[in-house]
Amino acid sequence: MRRSSSSRHRAGGAERVTAQQVAEAAGVSISAVSRTFTKDASVSPRMRARVLAAAEALGYRPNQLARSLMTGRTELVGLVSSHFANPAFMDVFDLFTRELQRRGLRPLIANLSEDGGADAALDMMLQYSVDAVLIATSAPPEGFAESCARAGLPVVHVFGRAGSQVVPVVTVDNVAGGRLVAEAMLARGLRQLAFLGGAGIDSSSIDRAAGFSSGLEAAGLQPMAVEFTGNYSHEHGRRGMHDLLDRHRPQAVFCGDDILALGALDACRERGLAVPQEIGIVGFDDMPLAAWSGYRLTTVRQPMAEMVRHAIDQIAARLADPHHPIEGRLFDIALVERDTLPPPHPVIPAEAGIS
Repeated sequence: MRRSSSSRHRAGGAERVTAQQVAEAAGVSISAVSRTFTKDASVSPRMRARVLAAAEALGYRPNQLARSLMTGRTELVGLVSSHFANPAFMDVFDLFTRELQRRGLRPLIANLSEDGGADAALDMMLQYSVDAVLIATSAPPEGFAESCARAGLPVVHVFGRAGSQVVPVVTVDNVAGGRLVAEAMLARGLRQLAFLGGAGIDSSSIDRAAGFSSGLEAAGLQPMAVEFTGNYSHEHGRRGMHDLLDRHRPQAVFCGDDILALGALDACRERGLAVPQEIGIVGFDDMPLAAWSGYRLTTVRQPMAEMVRHAIDQIAARLADPHHPIEGRLFDIALVERDTLPPPHPVIPAEAGIS
């Protein structure tokens, strides 16, 4: 007896089940199958149940590539960054991919780090017909965001510089973050202070250093050193801290992000410097590893999860409504106090009644 193609698929798993086979098994038209698996399409509950039961029995999954030819939508969102060498940033990519997939969207990841990475990334976005682009770095190649926008792609820049008018930006006020760290160090009686950043072209490093310097200037001070290691990595932080300590002996160092700060902490341990008794360290981001018991890093929290969700909410709303205006947002920051700064000096109230 001759078996049907669907029987051959079930027995051997060698062939992909088609929508036509599902339609035959459910006793409906192929258009009914298509409508069942199309979001917001009109199909009766009874017909939907028949189609889904047949699809389940046959192991059918819709062909998204074929569907994109009909709808003009791929459900792909380009996720481009230059932070793949930073292990702490893997938590951020995890947030992006989970939030995209929760909305039925799929990330297409591109690395901007290599020479020519911007052109290659944009070519890939266009070749795969992504529906939108998320830029997840504070230092994209010059002109990349504009190129995406000129190509007609909805774009959101996460971790960009506040006030950018090129594309909507979801970020925090990094200048204010730098000032917050300066004020926290000054409140502890620390005066000989330094900044250790990542890449010197990175807007977040530049702005955090600027805010830190302005916070000290308000107290009549200047940082004893403002240095950039060239990248955000534990090793760059460790070596950068050793280089800094070869020339200066600050009471505290503000590091441009948490992974640099952890490298700086380990450099202090290698030199036998007690933290925070002999030197204080502050990071930025409040990545999960900052709270590890071996570090307990004092840092500035930027609400990563909320920032990622807002960016993806804006993209999803735009894809649902082409007229939806994508809105950037400036999120609040906060100092998270752990164990790498000494406690603030107590405020001693003036005694009343003394003339």
